[in-house]
Formats: sequence, C-alpha cells, structure tokens
Amino acid sequence: MNVPRRAFLKGVLATGGAMVLGSSLLPQSVMADWPKNAFGAESIDETLRILFEKSGGVKNVTHKEIAIKAPNIAENGAVVPVEVTANFDRVESIVIIGEKNPKSLVAQFNFPNPDNAVGWVKTRIKLGETSNIVAVVKANGKLYMAKREVKVTIGGCGG
Repeated sequence: MNVPRRAFLKGVLATGGAMVLGSSLLPQSVMADWPKNAFGAESIDETLRILFEKSGGVKNVTHKEIAIKAPNIAENGAVVPVEVTANFDRVESIVIIGEKNPKSLVAQFNFPNPDNAVGWVKTRIKLGETSNIVAVVKANGKLYMAKREVKVTIGGCGG
C-alpha cells in the first residue's frame, strides 16, 4: 500500500503540531537548582546566608502557612518521605534543610513562573539522625521558615 507523499507530510505535520500544542498546555515543571556552595555548607545559618544573602536573610522565622508532612518516626533515615505545602501567592522557591545532616541543604526547588505556581513539593530525603526538617519558602520576595522534628532509628548519611 503506497501512501501519497502529500498525505504522509500532512500526517507528520499534524502530529508535530499536536505535540507542540500539547506541550504548551502542560503545567510548567519545577526546576531543581544546584547551588554548589550551599550544598557544601555545614550549618543552617551558613546555608541560608549563601542561598538568600541577596534577599536580606530570613525575616519571618515561623509561619503557619507552611505545612511539612513527614513521618514522626523514620525507620530508615536514608529514605524519609517529605511533603511541603506553602499557602502563599507567588511562591518563588522551596528549600528543604536537614538540621543535623553533615551537609544541611537537602534540596532547593525554584518555580520558574511564580504567578501560576502552586507551592507544593514532595520528595524523599536522607536524614543522618533525629533532627528537624526545615522548610524555607520564598514568596512575594519574603522568606518564611517552618520546622518539623523527625525521629530517625537508622541513620541515612553513613550512620
């Protein structure tokens, strides 16, 4: 069965057009950043200074609009599920920090289009020992922070 060249080209162009249109309708992806100096920081204060020195530091140390969902007790610190929800307009980034980890910064998620972003991330992290998980949210140019303790029975950072 021979397909005329014109029909073949129409099919290819229609498929390509549908793919382009479909990809423009999909939600924007969250971009994980790689701030090398911050990942090498050994304390929360140093991590926050490196990440947010241009933002003037964390202005609000706690905020009820940030929810950190994680288990109370993590049997294995190498795989701790964490979900952070930030109920703010214009969420620009969410940073997750393991307070007592040898290198405290766990992840930084930047939202490329804060006008349409939903402040929500879900991931699995490593915790070396029982400590606080710290979430720092940048929204509307301001920084907000919340903490939640997770007890670890078997450490995940070489412990």
